[in-house]
Amino acid sequence: MSSSDSSAHTEHAHEDDPVEEIVPMIHFVLPLAGAVLMFLLAFIAVSMA
Repeated sequence: MSSSDSSAHTEHAHEDDPVEEIVPMIHFVLPLAGAVLMFLLAFIAVSMA
């Protein structure tokens, strides 16, 4: 494997990753996901009671 093949592979591996786009907003996304999950579980518990 030549150096041109490895550099092409490195550039191909550095595509737009959706996880990397969310990481700067993780301090908003994680509590929101937790709140949605808590309300969903509470709704299920109340509806079953």
